Amino acid sequence: MEIAKTLDVAKSSVSLWVRDVAFTPSPRQPGAHRRPHPFHEAKVRRIAELRVVGRHLIGVPSDEAFIVAGTALYAGEGTKTDGAVVFANSDPAMVRFFCKWLRELFEIDETHLRSRVYLHTGLDLDAAEDFWSATTGIPRSQFGKAYRAVPDPTIRRNKHEHGCAYVNYKCAEVHRSIMGLVEALLSSIDLPG
Repeated sequence: MEIAKTLDVAKSSVSLWVRDVAFTPSPRQPGAHRRPHPFHEAKVRRIAELRVVGRHLIGVPSDEAFIVAGTALYAGEGTKTDGAVVFANSDPAMVRFFCKWLRELFEIDETHLRSRVYLHTGLDLDAAEDFWSATTGIPRSQFGKAYRAVPDPTIRRNKHEHGCAYVNYKCAEVHRSIMGLVEALLSSIDLPG
């Protein structure tokens, strides 16, 4: 901001000029603590309140609600191509929920369940596969070769420590059953358009 004012140019111009300059924040003095901004504190309080409201509204889902929730999750995050059930996400809670839903709704041959990790280079692959194996209940011996992505710092700075997990179950019958649920769900509500 100071450079832009001093040179009387736009902040966006300065941003372009200095984007390759490494930034090292000055070390804080021992014992020095920044007081949280009141807006930040209010936001944190509101998030906590809304979580309580959410838990109250959802409660303990019925069997029917559990089926609908898993169907909606797959509709958003699963593949639609016929022949295999493939679900991918970086959120362990969503992956855990999907695996539970898949196992409870369908008769699954556990030996045919597969997983694969999408992980940025520089992150610990063994730790990521251990993590996703524990999350999915799929043994590491059933993991396929990981996809190692080279992070592009111009697109994103944060990287998921454990990457993204793909859960794969090659069974056309199960996939078609899931897609039947998805179609039933999406056609059950009269939506505009």
